[in-house]
Amino acid sequence: MKAFTTAVAAGVLAVAASAGTAQAQDKELTLCWAAWDPANALAELSKDFTAESGIEMNFEFVPWTNFADRMLNELNSGGKLCDLMIGDSQWIGGGATYGHYVRLNDFFDANDISMDDFLPATVYAYSTWPKGAPEYWALPAMGDALGWVYRKDWFARPELQEEFKSTYGYDLAPPENWNQLMDIGKFFQGREIDGKTVYGMAIYTERGSEGITMGATSALYPWGFEYQNPDKPYDMQGYVNSPAAVEALEFYKELYECCSPPGHSDSYMVANLDVYKSGQVAMQMNWFAFFPGIAKDEDVGGDKSGFFVNPSQKIAASTLGGQGISVVSYSDKQDMALEYIKWFANPEVQKKWWSLGGYSCHVAVLDDPNFASTAPFAADFLKAMSGVKDFWQEPTYAELLQSMQKRIHDYVVADQGTAQEALDKLVDDWTIVFEDDGKL
Repeated sequence: MKAFTTAVAAGVLAVAASAGTAQAQDKELTLCWAAWDPANALAELSKDFTAESGIEMNFEFVPWTNFADRMLNELNSGGKLCDLMIGDSQWIGGGATYGHYVRLNDFFDANDISMDDFLPATVYAYSTWPKGAPEYWALPAMGDALGWVYRKDWFARPELQEEFKSTYGYDLAPPENWNQLMDIGKFFQGREIDGKTVYGMAIYTERGSEGITMGATSALYPWGFEYQNPDKPYDMQGYVNSPAAVEALEFYKELYECCSPPGHSDSYMVANLDVYKSGQVAMQMNWFAFFPGIAKDEDVGGDKSGFFVNPSQKIAASTLGGQGISVVSYSDKQDMALEYIKWFANPEVQKKWWSLGGYSCHVAVLDDPNFASTAPFAADFLKAMSGVKDFWQEPTYAELLQSMQKRIHDYVVADQGTAQEALDKLVDDWTIVFEDDGKL
């Protein structure tokens, strides 16, 4: 009888343990994002959420090179891996149209979360679909834009200052326009500094994902590039391939040819960071998200590096990066995921987010009178975010992006045809995409 009782007791304990494990698993969420420094900062920040809510946070961080393919496949298949998704701004149209994301309007209203509390540019880019409509599919999570880093210590050398001014007629300093950017690039290209040959700048040239598009648009936008007729949606002729767009693309190609390191023909974020941190270039374009890490880097951090906003030309404009955070519609834990959204929207949480290396979009952080002094790049970040422009956010954005990647890379890197031909072909490509999507 004792043996039987012991067996029954053991069975009861096993069932109880199993139930406890299941309950523990129910009190957890998985957040999906790219693998980079801000993701690590968010993991640290989220410990506070767990402490307050008792909900454990798991993270699926995927390298940028695989991020889009991995996560879009997850969404398109209705997968349940992700309860929360920090997806690229360009995904918002597809996320809304194809039902991947939960519409958040009612939740925001019920919990007094106002989009007026976030920088308007980030609400427009990261949250709304259709664009600009008060239909919200994400909370602005990670503000970002393309900016520039330069070797402040090299720029400050008296002999280089003197030589540059005698050559170009103005002081060697962060450029105010793209002409000055090229002057500086040419000045440093092939120069010997501290016994080492250095080069002008690292720009984006990557073909496989989005790199060269993000780089080229950093020039196109300041030249006044428009994707379409502001008064007639999807009317691209004379806009995408305008004379100003041709001039900007020709300029970007010249930058690549005159001022980049040898072999820098398929390079994006990490490659630019590598050549900069190893002391090979005087300047690099990259996302503001990487700037906290550069400022702390033992080789190029501190007073060795400075930062500047994307230079103006005809207008001031920067390529938009960054993301919103969405609740995945296929999740079985939407209530808990919404609880995380509510917690993350809190101004005090947003302040800590910025302090840890994330880029808050909340006006309580950005409008603080002391914000510009909180980091050496903070003022430039604010300036950049006031003039950001983004790629198409259409549900068909992947096809649109693939076409631009091909046409721009073929011209800039592969040296095929002219800028006019590249942009004319791009209009043709995009016209087919929109015709197939029923937009034309």
